[in-house]
Amino acid sequence: MNSRPASAGSERDDRPKVGLGLPAADPAVLLDWARRADAGPFSSLGLLDRLVYDNPEPLVTLAALATATSRIRLQTEVLIAPVHNTAVLAKQTATLDRIAGGRFTLGIGVGGREDDFRAAGTDVRRRGSRLDEQMALLRRTWAGEPYGEDAGPIGPAPLTPGGPEVLFGGFVPAALERVARWGDGFLGAGLPPQAMDDLFRQVESVWDRHGRAGRPRLVAQVNAVLGPDEVIAEARRNAHRYYSFGGDLADQVVESMLTTAGQIRAAVDAYTGIGADEVVFYCWGTDPGQVERLAETLF
Repeated sequence: MNSRPASAGSERDDRPKVGLGLPAADPAVLLDWARRADAGPFSSLGLLDRLVYDNPEPLVTLAALATATSRIRLQTEVLIAPVHNTAVLAKQTATLDRIAGGRFTLGIGVGGREDDFRAAGTDVRRRGSRLDEQMALLRRTWAGEPYGEDAGPIGPAPLTPGGPEVLFGGFVPAALERVARWGDGFLGAGLPPQAMDDLFRQVESVWDRHGRAGRPRLVAQVNAVLGPDEVIAEARRNAHRYYSFGGDLADQVVESMLTTAGQIRAAVDAYTGIGADEVVFYCWGTDPGQVERLAETLF
C-alpha cells in the first residue's frame, strides 16, 4: 500500500474548476494561450504526449510555459511513461516541479500506439509492467533515495514533498489500481458522463480497498472548440488526424466534440454532478481567442 497522503486537491471544492487542454498543432501559439489562461479563471493547462507525431515535447514545453505563468497548474495529459528513460524522467519532472513553483501535475499512462514504442526501442507488450517499475523508481527518486544499488540520488529534489501530483489515465482495471498504489487521482478522457460515473466509482472503490486516506482527485477531459466556423473546422481536422490510427474512433471523436456554449456549460454541470473535481476542455483549434470565449461561456 502506498502511504502517500491524498493531495491537497483531494479536498472537495464546491466551485467548479475548469482546465484547458492546449492545442498541439502549432507550438508557436502556446505562450499566448498560457498567458491568457493564467490571466483568467482557469485552473490548469494540459498538453498531450506522443513520440511519432508532430506535437511539441510536453515536459520541455511546460517548462517554458511555467516561466510565462504564475498561477495556473501545468500538467501532462497524459505522458506515455514507458517510452521515456526513467532516470531522466525523474530528473525532468522534479526540475519542472521546481521551475513551476510546485504547480506541475504529472498525468501519466501506458499509451498503446506501437510506432511510439518502436521509435523508443521499448516493448509495447511490457508497457504496463514497465510503468509499475517506473513508478516505484520515480517515487524513490523524488523522496531523495538512491536510484539503485549502483547509483546514488538523482536531483534536484522536487518542490512538492514526495514528488509532483500524479494522475493516472486509462480505462482498464490495472490503470485504476495504479491510482491507489502510486497516484493522487484519476484522469478520465473522452467518455460521456454516464460511463465516466462508473469509472469514477471504480476508482474510489479501489482507493478505499487499498486503505488510502482522503479521496482521489477526479478529473474529466472533454474535447471542445468554440469559435467561428473556420476555427471549428480546423479543430475537427486536427482531432481527426490525431486519432486516425483508430479508424472509426477518429470519426467518433469529431462527432462528439462540443462546439456550442450550451453543450460546454452542460458538460461542466454533468461531470461535476458525478464528482469531478475538475473538467478539462481539450481544445484542438489553435486560435487563442478560444480562451476568452470559454471564459465568457463558463464564468
